[in-house]
Amino acid sequence: MNVTLIQTDIVWADKKANLSKIEKELARIAGKTDLAVLPEMFTTGFCTDRLELAETMEDETVHTLIRWAKQFKLAITASFIARENEKIYNRAFFVKPDGKIQTADKRHLFSVGGEDKFFSAGDRRLIVNYGGFNICVLVCYDVRFPVWSRNVNNEYDLLIYTANFPHVRMDAWDALLKARAIENQAFVCGVNRVGVDGENVAYSGHSVLRDFKGKKICGFDENEESVKTVEILKEPLEKFRDKYAFWKDADTFEII
Repeated sequence: MNVTLIQTDIVWADKKANLSKIEKELARIAGKTDLAVLPEMFTTGFCTDRLELAETMEDETVHTLIRWAKQFKLAITASFIARENEKIYNRAFFVKPDGKIQTADKRHLFSVGGEDKFFSAGDRRLIVNYGGFNICVLVCYDVRFPVWSRNVNNEYDLLIYTANFPHVRMDAWDALLKARAIENQAFVCGVNRVGVDGENVAYSGHSVLRDFKGKKICGFDENEESVKTVEILKEPLEKFRDKYAFWKDADTFEII
């Protein structure tokens, strides 16, 4: 499967500008990839207190995502600000080329940035089957919580984090993604934004795709606004899991 990482700047609170920008990028990679991964809150930036930006599943962002997936014949994943039953969520999505969309909401809300004051937490993970891979999609701050990310009995092959992870904590981002790949014996893809947002928070990217041993197989220069595609293969992953079946010795646990 070909996976494309889109490391981009996000125009603060401007859905129209961001949708237009991403559509152009997707048009360029159409026919060359199977999956496009975008940053967290790709239509707005990390606007935690701008509740007027929230959308339902019937609004413009979801309809646009479905149109893109069908038109460009690829899957797309990231997150956006969602409204449902009078609550606000940081909603991860995965839309397939046939237009079918699956969602789950960010579990760990970034209290340091006030996200927990306005958003409600999710209670389940997003795991989809696509292109012969089981894919788990989590959101930004979730990367710090290994129990929530844990790959129980190899239920996923590719773990994706869509993020707005600030430059000041890039060392943590780099280390956490590598750790998640090694401990879960899975490919790990982290896509972060670049630029400076409306709250004057700087982001330097460091988007990456690591293999099941933690080795970097695709990366970006710091502050690089770019699009990169890499192929991942299922067979080497399965052979590694068979030879080094660390997952069989894992602790059992229950999340409550």
